[in-house]
Amino acid sequence: MGMLWYSPRVSTLYDFGGAMKRVNGMRTEVPTGLFVLMTFVFVLSACAPPPAPRSPVSQSPVPHATEAGTGDEQTGGGPGESGKSGHLERRGPLTGEEMRMARIAWKYFENNYQPATGLVNAAEQYPSTSMWDTASYLGGLVSAYELGTIGKARFEDRLRVLLGTLRSMDLFHGELPNKAYNTQTGQMVDYNNKPGAIGFSALDLGRLLTWLRIIRERYPEHADEVDAVVLRWNFCHVLDRCGTMYGASVRKDGTVEYSQEGRLGYEEYSAKGFHLWGFDTKRASMPEPYTLVRIYGVDVPFDTRDPRELNAHNYVVCESYMLDGMEFHWDGACDRNADDMVHSDAVAARFAENIYRVQEKRFQSTGILTARTEHQLDGPPYFVYDTIYSDGYPWNTITDDGKYTPQFAAVAFKGAIGLWVLWNTPYTDLLFQMVLSMQDPARGFYEGRYEKSGERINTFTANTQGIILEALLYKVQGKLLKFGAREGLWERTIRSEASSSEKCRPNGNRICTDNLR
Repeated sequence: MGMLWYSPRVSTLYDFGGAMKRVNGMRTEVPTGLFVLMTFVFVLSACAPPPAPRSPVSQSPVPHATEAGTGDEQTGGGPGESGKSGHLERRGPLTGEEMRMARIAWKYFENNYQPATGLVNAAEQYPSTSMWDTASYLGGLVSAYELGTIGKARFEDRLRVLLGTLRSMDLFHGELPNKAYNTQTGQMVDYNNKPGAIGFSALDLGRLLTWLRIIRERYPEHADEVDAVVLRWNFCHVLDRCGTMYGASVRKDGTVEYSQEGRLGYEEYSAKGFHLWGFDTKRASMPEPYTLVRIYGVDVPFDTRDPRELNAHNYVVCESYMLDGMEFHWDGACDRNADDMVHSDAVAARFAENIYRVQEKRFQSTGILTARTEHQLDGPPYFVYDTIYSDGYPWNTITDDGKYTPQFAAVAFKGAIGLWVLWNTPYTDLLFQMVLSMQDPARGFYEGRYEKSGERINTFTANTQGIILEALLYKVQGKLLKFGAREGLWERTIRSEASSSEKCRPNGNRICTDNLR
């Protein structure tokens, strides 16, 4: 059996050396003819705030979602409509124990670094990666440097090599980064790590755009190098003029299919990455359509697009909400306000608060430590969506094809560490101690611990290590996106080049006119 790596945001199963299976997962198909008729002209927002969300379509709980014995109390928690923060985060210098955690997490990136390309293996010792995992590595690299785990020379060397690869590597149909690349050669690959162009993921690219922007703003000496990466890209098929995000995949006959990509949580988080670069993400940034389901007295938001019709499960997990909290502080993408107690994206902050509270209440009611998100496994089926809610059921652990697999429910350590840094509570103290106990100083932190057996998930990934390092940097510095004042190559180019319209970069010519407010 070959090594297996799964990219959950695009619902793609990678079987390294073995069989491969692909499902639609979180995608929604759109008629190809309709998509072709769309024009792709964008608004130059220059980091204007995203549109205000509309009211939810419904707040009626799904009948069988509330577990027995949960009580009748309702917990809203968190910031209200004003975005005022209702909880305390962990802030301050790292302890000696936490600094050791940073060194252990960085060890993974030392072991899995490919010096010829600057890329890092997404899964331990297998030379393939996605753009989501590349962004997680960039987050880990910045965090390791800022925390003093590595020195300036190593940081500069690694960053320059990686940016060089991103500027020169082949793009899917000459448009955007492919879903997967061989980390040793920088070649586009398929799910078996064989050469091949297989499409792009808007969600992965949104996360990568966020970390490229963070680096651009923090290190202006690298701004033109970063801008040169993004200026290569053609955005005509990834965003429509109303701000809906699309991914691309290749059909069996070789034609390309463009499908709406993203569900509640991941969709809004990834849209912020595009918005940072001036794109109008109106539709992708709105949480609708969603409703609320009450679990343990907490109103949990979930996407109401019907998986039976759209062949896409609507998973409620905590990862996207944590990343939004650490990187954007639940603010609008371009909010420069440094007030830690106010979140300008009040909806995201409120949803995140309830995502945390329902997991804490589960522990209080059952004694089961809970930090739910998708995660790898160390054996078949190799990956599960370990959800707070999906398909009408709370605490539903399912495979990509919807099979119920409760034996693989686990505390995901990337989830645990994110909850720990964003919520300073006795409950997250317990989560932290669990993460701390599940490490290999020579390899990094394990993926997680199974709920039922208490055994560790014996695998290591770039995403988990990168998020651990991000969380530690957040404790020291707060919001990871820190704006500078420099106008760069990107802004100068999109104003002056006629090719900007050909690549559907932001411009002020036309706006969406579908009456969305």
